[in-house]
Amino acid sequence: MESKRAALIGTCLIILVAGIVGSFIFVLHHTKQQYANANDVDGDTTNSERAVERICHSTKYKDTCVKSLSSATNSTDPQELIKVGLHVAVQEISNALQESAFLRNAAKDKKTGEAFKTCEILLDDSIHDLQRTFTRFDSFDLTNLQKLADDLMTWLTGAATYQQTCLDAFENTKEDAGDKMKQLLKVGGELITDALAMVNEISEHLSHAKVSGLNRRLLWETDEGTARRLLHAANATPQTVQPNVTVAQDGSGKYQSINEALKEVPIKATAPFIIYIKEGIYAEYVTIMKEMWNVMLIGDGPTKTKITGNKSFVGGLGTFLTATVVVEGDHFIGKDIGIENTAGPEMHQAVALRVTADESIFHNCQLDGYQDTLYAHNHRQFYRDCTISGTIDFIFGNARAILQNCTLIVRKPLVEQKLCMVTAQGRFEEDQMSAIILQNCKIIPDAGYPTQDPSYRAYLGRPWKLFSRTIVMDSDIDAIINPDGWARWLDDQNIATCWYTEIGNKGAGADQTKRVTWPGIKKITEEDAVQFTAGNFFSGDEWIKNAGIPYEPGRMSP
Repeated sequence: MESKRAALIGTCLIILVAGIVGSFIFVLHHTKQQYANANDVDGDTTNSERAVERICHSTKYKDTCVKSLSSATNSTDPQELIKVGLHVAVQEISNALQESAFLRNAAKDKKTGEAFKTCEILLDDSIHDLQRTFTRFDSFDLTNLQKLADDLMTWLTGAATYQQTCLDAFENTKEDAGDKMKQLLKVGGELITDALAMVNEISEHLSHAKVSGLNRRLLWETDEGTARRLLHAANATPQTVQPNVTVAQDGSGKYQSINEALKEVPIKATAPFIIYIKEGIYAEYVTIMKEMWNVMLIGDGPTKTKITGNKSFVGGLGTFLTATVVVEGDHFIGKDIGIENTAGPEMHQAVALRVTADESIFHNCQLDGYQDTLYAHNHRQFYRDCTISGTIDFIFGNARAILQNCTLIVRKPLVEQKLCMVTAQGRFEEDQMSAIILQNCKIIPDAGYPTQDPSYRAYLGRPWKLFSRTIVMDSDIDAIINPDGWARWLDDQNIATCWYTEIGNKGAGADQTKRVTWPGIKKITEEDAVQFTAGNFFSGDEWIKNAGIPYEPGRMSP
């Protein structure tokens, strides 16, 4: 059942892209008849077989692509392929999730059972990304194909990331469940890789093509949902905006608990729902669920309003489950709030904030922890004027995340560790739309960091996954950063395939003359750097502009 489910996830993604390919060819050649002609048969080859062969021709896993598409339907109509694939996938994935519960109950090792439980959550999220990809395609506007391709790549990357995180959950388990799960998800993973490559190729073609009517207009600009983007969040305070709910520990608000206030959030709201959290320390674990759209949490300041927790890996939980605050609902804004995980360095992985929400914004927030403070897990994320502290990999994940004008504080690690890494980016396929970009940030030591002890070393990052990608630009780098700049993950793992670059930085730690010379260390030009600015890397930044926070779409001076 799991194998069947994994294949169907990927099959639907390929079917989806097959439809997109057909539609894009129609636009670019101004006639669907040309695409039909391209599928003319020779000999015994059917239209359906020819269409599938043509779609799968340049994919990395061609055999898997052809086999999966051919078994799904005999149709050559892109729209029909999508409908058939979606109907089959939803039914089969629902059955697979039920089967997953049996696998979890059968696990003898506690950590293995927990890993299966985590996978159930993550695979459900992967389905969610698949479903909204279909919805997005059904409503697309031919005048906005570049934004369409960007959305599709974001959510296809998201679907793959959820599956990879599922596999990561089996690390350090005693049973062979991780290997079994990897094999079960193999076909789905291969098909997602092919889908990403297809959309990426289309996107690159569109960026160079001049199609009549193609422009940057966002479809949701005509929705009433854009009301939440007119908050002018930079100047938003409890006095300038009317909160829907107020939380106060002293009883002056409607609730004394954030979680009680979240019960009032409407499901899939198109208008902003503002929760004002008055000054205080809130010892609770908060989740903005994925059905909670357009939520804004606003506090009295990042050191005055603080949400705190202490879950950790050593405490018995997988990294994914240790977060004090989890944000899953799209179009989230967090402002003037502190979030911390106080587990301490001896407790190893202990996340303060985990974010999967697409087009999420954090402004003037403070995130404190040690190992794995900020889990920028998935989708598009923007951080402005935030302070983030930690020791090891304290900014990590596979989101498309830009941190602009933030202060990154390296804290003292355990004596037996003595190594600190600011970032650990998790891109594991080359076509995935993900990276950690530090722009106009300050990287400095905490007051308690032993800067005079050369046995303690700090680095900009290390390559967590095969195609880890991190860009540090226009930033002020303190001497705390070792001259090597970047650290290895394990031996020489991923140093040839990662993508790390620095440009336009200043400070005693910005000198690149003694940097490591791995194949994965890139030298880029000023022109190249522009593609990693927010205005370009997000391929549509109106969701940031309309929020009204301080924002620079281009290069900045450190």
